[in-house]
Amino acid sequence: MKTTFYSNGKLLITGEYLVLDGAKAFALPTKFGQDLVVESGFNKEVKWKSYNYDDQLWFEDVISFAEITNNVEAKIETVKTTLITILHEAYLLNTDFINNAEGYEISTHLTFPKNWGLGTSSTLLNNIAQWTKTDAYTLLKNSFGGSGYDIACAQNNTPIIYQIEQNTPIVEKTEFNPKFTKNIFFVYLNKKQSSKAAITAYYNNKNENLAKNILDNNKITEAILEAKTLNEFAHFVEKHEIHLSNILELETIKEIAFPDFNGVVKSLGAWGGDFVMAISKENPKQYFTKKGYETILTYDEMILQQ
Repeated sequence: MKTTFYSNGKLLITGEYLVLDGAKAFALPTKFGQDLVVESGFNKEVKWKSYNYDDQLWFEDVISFAEITNNVEAKIETVKTTLITILHEAYLLNTDFINNAEGYEISTHLTFPKNWGLGTSSTLLNNIAQWTKTDAYTLLKNSFGGSGYDIACAQNNTPIIYQIEQNTPIVEKTEFNPKFTKNIFFVYLNKKQSSKAAITAYYNNKNENLAKNILDNNKITEAILEAKTLNEFAHFVEKHEIHLSNILELETIKEIAFPDFNGVVKSLGAWGGDFVMAISKENPKQYFTKKGYETILTYDEMILQQ
């Protein structure tokens, strides 16, 4: 018997970093994601294969049930040890998938290049949570850590507002379908950013104005969602970027890489890598291609729409 699970990828539009401390974050599930296919196996082991978007096998290994139940702390973090950690934490939450099985053959398939940073880990974790009948947010907290907005995107097919209240994730479905989506583009910066490193940098730079920063973030997020025109939307997106730049004491991505761009460029999620959102009255493909950035997706190509 074969069972398939699927999770959406994610883009965080507002609230990056501050979402960890209770700010409202606006996030969009992507058309890209990852599935996990589970079949019965033998020998009290998991035969695991992971495929990239082009069907190229990028990871293959065998994990014994004993490795999952014991989870001896690894000296070096590898794909296998990370996988064992997730499965071990799932086992602690629900032992049934190990205790009531002879073995598994599992394969995962990305629908986007895994270096894009659209949620290789979060889609995997949410799929494992579905399979093992565990809570994905608890599984995240006990393994990777993070805000959990990416899990919310994995589980929802509409734009969301995500917030943590008293350590509990609050997910509110919202509408975002303005006429100017044709002026929104997503550009891959040719490098993957480490969320862990970025979160550490945020905590190191977090200052005494946290409550005000969260309040300002929430007002800007609301204004972005309510923007009726392209100019309004671009204005508040730029305002958000400057606000976070001041908090992190970092230059914006536009200041660093695109100072001559005729429009707004905003970092998404972890600053410094993955995708940026570009807002422009004209198609900016030629501009970014000349600068060596060839992966440019329209809003319709990137974002899941109902």
